[in-house]
Amino acid sequence: MVRLVTHSYLVYAWALSLVPTIGKKMLPKRTFVLGGAASGKSVWAERLVESHDLPMVYIATGRIFDAEVAEKVRIHKNRRDARWTTVDAPLDLGPALATVSNNQVVLIDCATMWLTNQMMEETDLEAAHLAMMAALRGCAAPWVIVSNEVGHGIVPDNALARRFREAQGRLNIALATEAELVVQVTAGLPRALKGTLR
Repeated sequence: MVRLVTHSYLVYAWALSLVPTIGKKMLPKRTFVLGGAASGKSVWAERLVESHDLPMVYIATGRIFDAEVAEKVRIHKNRRDARWTTVDAPLDLGPALATVSNNQVVLIDCATMWLTNQMMEETDLEAAHLAMMAALRGCAAPWVIVSNEVGHGIVPDNALARRFREAQGRLNIALATEAELVVQVTAGLPRALKGTLR
């Protein structure tokens, strides 16, 4: 009788221990968030990451090269509180992603600035693209990466802009293929293109 009661108690205690896990929203291992300029994609991605009870790492890809960009960076920083750890990685995501553990969550903002930096440095885009994808696949933590959708406008009137648009489109396709959840944000409203919003 004592053994039965003890066994029942242990089963009950085990079931109770599952409640926080079952009740908590699960973050997909790989999430891709895209949208147009000023669409609310970064804010939405930040809220997604903050809704999970994990230490948060923000990988910033932007470079400050004028007052306008500096102001934009300031606004982004002011939205994040002390729970975030910020790492600057304008060109090589590999070292930053290699330092995170599986009990953290990573937000990379954004792929468009990363690509801009690569083009400004005149790096080998194909090699950089492959290195980025390898770093994402090797990341121990769940990640969320933000990018711009640049294919909805008119054809750019100069060769560099057209090259950028094509490269961004290819990168977005690769990121969408890699991700379990793909979310398009328009006017601050999310829509799942792949996977399910929970």
